[in-house]
Amino acid sequence: MPAYFFAHGAPSLVLENNDYTDLLKQFKNQTQRPKAIVLFSAHWEASAQTIGAAETYETIYDFGGFQDELYQMTYPAHSDRGLVEDIQTLLSQHGIASVQDEQRGLDHGAWAILKLLYPEADIPVVALSVNRHLSNEQQYAIGKALASLREKDVLIIGSGGTVHNLRRLNWQTDGIDAWAEQFDQWIQEKLEAWDLEALFRYRELAPHAETAVPTSEHFIPLLLAMGAGDATRKAKLLHRSYQYGNLSLSCWQFD
Repeated sequence: MPAYFFAHGAPSLVLENNDYTDLLKQFKNQTQRPKAIVLFSAHWEASAQTIGAAETYETIYDFGGFQDELYQMTYPAHSDRGLVEDIQTLLSQHGIASVQDEQRGLDHGAWAILKLLYPEADIPVVALSVNRHLSNEQQYAIGKALASLREKDVLIIGSGGTVHNLRRLNWQTDGIDAWAEQFDQWIQEKLEAWDLEALFRYRELAPHAETAVPTSEHFIPLLLAMGAGDATRKAKLLHRSYQYGNLSLSCWQFD
């Protein structure tokens, strides 16, 4: 199966109807049904690579001030003990230490996307943390370490956002800030060329990088999903749009 990067936008995305949510809702009808899903969420940060192993995930409402309907939503997905062990083994084989967490539920970076993709919550999910203190090379290596899972019909997802600066959002505009488009266009060019040297140095080289990515936790899932596509190195942009002036909603497929 391909690996994917999905921008999860604002928590209210799961209630919206637009071109991007249409793509997410149609995903299950246009792709092979996975046996399980491995998902890296920008909203689960940990200093050690952590693997979600809850028997049934609780739904975490890690946001405030949104529609009441969001706080009534649940996504009671199950983990997969065998897959958890496989992930830990693969990481260990590549020199990456990891731990299991049997308590943590799914944050909105995970469940909001999954509810749009597979609303029945009937596919096993293994949630994985991100660590902003690793190098970009190390992020890519984590995704690459798990690439063989794709051959077992496991869907690998990175959930985050390429342009994610909450301080620069304009909730009243339908326009798009030029700096956000310029950053995303640079990222697109480097992804399509699979230019790892440039991407690993995006903070130095990409236009407006400090504005687009003030902190890296939302960008990291892109590198993780990309790493899972290292064998073929083919990147395809399936969608890109913007909300609130510069919040990027993009979907990348890595074959």
